[in-house]
Amino acid sequence: MRERTIAAVPRTVLALLALALAAQIGIKASAPAPRASAEELPPAPSMAALRIASFGDPIALAKLLMLYLQAFDYQSGSKVPYKDLDYARLEAWLSRILELDPLGQYPLLAASRLYAEVPVEAKQRSMLEFVHRQFLLDPSRRWPWLAHATAVAKHRLHDLPLALRYAQAIQRNAKGDGVPLWARQMEIFILEDLNELETARIIIGGYLESGSISDPGELRFLEERLRQLEARQTGVK
Repeated sequence: MRERTIAAVPRTVLALLALALAAQIGIKASAPAPRASAEELPPAPSMAALRIASFGDPIALAKLLMLYLQAFDYQSGSKVPYKDLDYARLEAWLSRILELDPLGQYPLLAASRLYAEVPVEAKQRSMLEFVHRQFLLDPSRRWPWLAHATAVAKHRLHDLPLALRYAQAIQRNAKGDGVPLWARQMEIFILEDLNELETARIIIGGYLESGSISDPGELRFLEERLRQLEARQTGVK
């Protein structure tokens, strides 16, 4: 079958084609620049789908997904503030990534130091609770992120009861050798802030009597702290 030359096409058809092309170009040029929006964050895939997609290397896939998620605020040339993201979906993505790579720390670092510090209190609290839940799955490894969540609750939310709950979770659950004394002592400082001096004194006394602390510097610190608490209780400066 022979192809027709352009000259053989009726002029009316060519004119209509030219008008359609001009209209398309005009519409494209006048349209606003594409904008990314928080709603564009899709639901997290199921673990079954992710395991198939990992081709036997879930850790590599977890790292790729974390890069995708953290770069999600830059799309189509515009920036989506973290505070505008759908946090229910965000938590689902972070959970899937941690399921793929349970030893990975970066998702919780991002949760506690990035997503939990947005200027939206409800979203801060939801992300702090997410960090707390994930901490309970592996306390001896994930304590740094709950320690940071404790600081956010205390200094940003000014919610001392919430900070105390997180600090108590660290003290009760993070038992590994790599958990420093200062992290387990956060409960004491928050109790002092709450003026729960007797409870703080009892906890310090328990540390000293347990014999679990061998570092001379740590022992001196606790002994001095205990004296300060007793002085505050008796009103002696």
